[in-house]
Amino acid sequence: MEAQLRDAREKHGDIPGDLKEAIVLEHAPLIRYIVNRIAVRLPSHIDLDDLHNTGVIGLMDAIDKYDPGKNCKFKTYAEFRIKGAILDQLRSLDWVPRSVRQKSRKLERAYGEVEQRLGRQANEDEVADSLGLQIEKFHELMNQVRGISLVNLEEIRGGGQDGDRTGSFADIIEDVNAENPFSTFKLCETKGLIADTIATLPEKERLVISLYYYEDLNMKEIGNILGITESRVCQIHTKSVLRLRSKLKGTLDRG
Repeated sequence: MEAQLRDAREKHGDIPGDLKEAIVLEHAPLIRYIVNRIAVRLPSHIDLDDLHNTGVIGLMDAIDKYDPGKNCKFKTYAEFRIKGAILDQLRSLDWVPRSVRQKSRKLERAYGEVEQRLGRQANEDEVADSLGLQIEKFHELMNQVRGISLVNLEEIRGGGQDGDRTGSFADIIEDVNAENPFSTFKLCETKGLIADTIATLPEKERLVISLYYYEDLNMKEIGNILGITESRVCQIHTKSVLRLRSKLKGTLDRG
């Protein structure tokens, strides 16, 4: 694919329409896969067909902007552009109300405060009790905030002197021909911090995180493996993300 795009640009100066169409058809399963993964954490009223169309637009944008000289596989770049387009669309729809974000922050603080007071991992009953909630209401609250963990990787772009976002995610993808010791150190440090924080999670939460982010399984598949419902997997995932956020924020603040 990379060679095709490179040859097309060298020969035509742009990507011909027939090649674009072929690329879109070839990557249709990728778009569908990304939409389905994101949809797990979305309210039921979100139209998945609209998200799929937005993903196609993101793929077309990737085709136009892809630079083979950056030594990045097209599929990797396309995946970032597709995800970015879909998440930008969701943000524009304001699909997460302010009240839900406030509830998410409230849960994060509750986990942080209870675990700091107890000096160990807090269970659901303890956090629910700190919030004055019955466990059923606590689970309802977890379900309400489950989509809040979506993040657009385009937001990690660098800023200019005026604080404006500049460039795109492609601009910070590693150039395999160049070395940046500072960036390598920071990346290793960040990975180590995240790994250490994940290691402190309860076993079931670590397993869900591993199966979801590393094994690339969806919530239903994880539920089948663990013998629990898909809804329960969503609750565990949301709880682990909230716990991780609280712990990482506390660690960074102390640093």
